[in-house]
Amino acid sequence: MSGLAAAYPWIKACHIISIVAWMAGLLYLPRLFVYHASVPRGSDAAETFKVMERRLLRGIMNPAMLAAYLFGILLALTPGIVDWHAGWIYAKLTAVLALTVIHHLLARWRKDFAADRNRHSPRFYRIVNEVPTLLLIAIVILVVVKPF
Repeated sequence: MSGLAAAYPWIKACHIISIVAWMAGLLYLPRLFVYHASVPRGSDAAETFKVMERRLLRGIMNPAMLAAYLFGILLALTPGIVDWHAGWIYAKLTAVLALTVIHHLLARWRKDFAADRNRHSPRFYRIVNEVPTLLLIAIVILVVVKPF
């Protein structure tokens, strides 16, 4: 048994924990943006949101995303775990790439808020807030059901 195969339950557990933390941030940061976009620039509330957003992104989301990738790659390298001839894994990886794009867009918008340059409405961020949920649903179905 290879080292990766022996560590599989721990790698999988760490991957799931990382995903939960990353998804929490992907769902919470746009919600903070909804509230932040609703307060006047330069207000005490706006300054508080800036701190919360920075800490969430740098302290939780970035490390969780990196950990999710690390443990996901280790899972993919574990012999017998992924059938690379099945289509579900490529659909899942595409959805993960989409989550990564959302993550980077959120990071860009956080920088805009930090510089008092937000150009989007609270409604925009409410809509953005739904995208990670839809991608999460797709990923879970693809991994558990393996429909194709």
